[in-house]
Amino acid sequence: MLGPRVWSSVRQGLSRGLSRNMRGWASGAGKKVDIAGIYPPVTTPFTATAEVDYGKLEENLHKLGTFPFRGFVVQGSSGEFPFLTSGERLEVVSRARQAMPKDKLLIAGSGCESTQATVEMTVSMAQIGADAALVVTPCYYRGRMSSAALIHHYTKVADLSPIPVVLYSVPANTGLDLPVDAVVTLSQHPNIVGMKDSSGDVTRIGLIVHKTRKKDFQVLAGSAGFLLASYALGAVGGVCALANVLGAQLCQLERLYLTGQWEDAQKLQHRLIEPNTAVKETNLRWNAC
Repeated sequence: MLGPRVWSSVRQGLSRGLSRNMRGWASGAGKKVDIAGIYPPVTTPFTATAEVDYGKLEENLHKLGTFPFRGFVVQGSSGEFPFLTSGERLEVVSRARQAMPKDKLLIAGSGCESTQATVEMTVSMAQIGADAALVVTPCYYRGRMSSAALIHHYTKVADLSPIPVVLYSVPANTGLDLPVDAVVTLSQHPNIVGMKDSSGDVTRIGLIVHKTRKKDFQVLAGSAGFLLASYALGAVGGVCALANVLGAQLCQLERLYLTGQWEDAQKLQHRLIEPNTAVKETNLRWNAC
C-alpha cells in the first residue's frame, strides 16, 4: 500500500484542494497542457490471488517506455479501475510515476460516481505525480445525467483540480455519451484541456473538433480502429489499447500522418483494424468475467 510519505502528501493535497477555489490553484487553473500524441492505456496486472501485481506493472511500463509515446494513461478502462480500491488506484499511479520515463505525461483516470469523490481522487493523484486527470462520465444514475448535470459535475472537478482535466466518454462501458453541447460548454473552462472520445463515431468527433475550434481544446481518439479517420477530422492523437501490443506501429501511423504520407498511413491503418478488433474483443471478455 502507499507509504507514509505518499499518504502524507495526499492528505496535505486534500486539505489544500478542498478548501480553495479554482483561482487558488496556480499550478493547474488555466494551464493548457499539450496532450497531442499516442498513449497506451496501461493494463493493471493481477496475481493469481486477485491482488495488484505492482512488479509486473513496473515491468510493463519499462517495456512501453522504449517506444516514442507522448505518455501513458493509467486507470483508464483497460486499467480496470472499477475493480480496485481507492488505495490501490493511488498506489498504481504512484508506482507508474516512478517507473515511467520522466519526460512522459502521466494521465491518471480519477473518475468516481460522485463529484466529491472525484475531486478527492483527482487531488490525491495530482499529489503523487499525475500530470492530468482523465475523468469518466458518472453513469450509475445515467437517466439523470443530463447535459446540465454533467456540466455541473465536470465544472466542480475542474475548479478544484490542481492538474488539467481531460473529459472521458466511453459509452460502451458506461451506456452514456457525453453530449456534444456539454462538451462545447466545458471546452471553455480554463482547466479542461480536451477529451478522449471512445464512441467510435467519427462524425461526432469531427463535430466536437469543429464546435471547439476556437478554444484551446484537444480531442483524442479512444481506439486505434478509427485513429486515422479521427486525425483527418482534427483529433490530435489517441489513447489506444492496441498500443500496448503494437506500440511501434501506432507511433509509425502518427509519424506518417504528421509528415503527410497519407497513402502509407491509410495502408497501415487498414492493417491495424483486425488486430485492434481482437484486442477490443479480448478486453470485453475479460471485463465481463
